Amino acid sequence: MEQDENEHFFDYSEILDRVRALCLSFPGTSERISHGAPTFFVAEKKSFVQFHNNHHNDGKVALWCAAPEGMQAQLIESDSAVYFRPGYVGHLGWIGVRLDRDAEWHDLVGVIQDAYLTKAPKKLLVDLKRSLGYFLKE
Repeated sequence: MEQDENEHFFDYSEILDRVRALCLSFPGTSERISHGAPTFFVAEKKSFVQFHNNHHNDGKVALWCAAPEGMQAQLIESDSAVYFRPGYVGHLGWIGVRLDRDAEWHDLVGVIQDAYLTKAPKKLLVDLKRSLGYFLKE
């Protein structure tokens, strides 16, 4: 009998649902499958988070997230069991976060928020800050 290559992975639908709810809570965001993975976009064009479950049999269940300059190295240095440099987008500064290594939800929230802030156009950032009670200097 053939064995499913993903059968040893847990069901990550609950965490994906939480990630989805957070990503889609930001102004101007959407979701669609891109390169075989659930991917979250801002302004319909710029991806800021991807969810991967055993991407190309790498054995990882992870988020790939856009990150501010310098954040990738800082996070990997702080906890290399959870954070890694993902393929394809790692050279662009994106950070990988392993969900199969007990990453803390509050840490995931921070990484996802940073990903959105890194990719969102200025107008959406202004709208977001206004809705949160912050005002940008003109």
